[in-house]
Amino acid sequence: MARVVVDVMLKSEILDPQGEAVLGALPRLGVNDVASVRIGKRVEIEFDDNAQNLEEQSRVIADQLLANPVIENFTVSIETAANGAA
Repeated sequence: MARVVVDVMLKSEILDPQGEAVLGALPRLGVNDVASVRIGKRVEIEFDDNAQNLEEQSRVIADQLLANPVIENFTVSIETAANGAA
């Protein structure tokens, strides 16, 4: 089975209230050296072994379903057995 990972993050110019909340909580944990925190999402898609055009299909899925291109960017990575797929 082929695995594709799609990482979706808010664009840098978009405020990230969840990241700001985490950043604000870090001093209570004794962590004071963090400059910023951005929160995103990771989506793993497993394709059948005979699937073709994995990256192209994954980009369509990400662009039309997983990410809002107005406020989010995404990256697509194809995992192989050497870099983490079981």
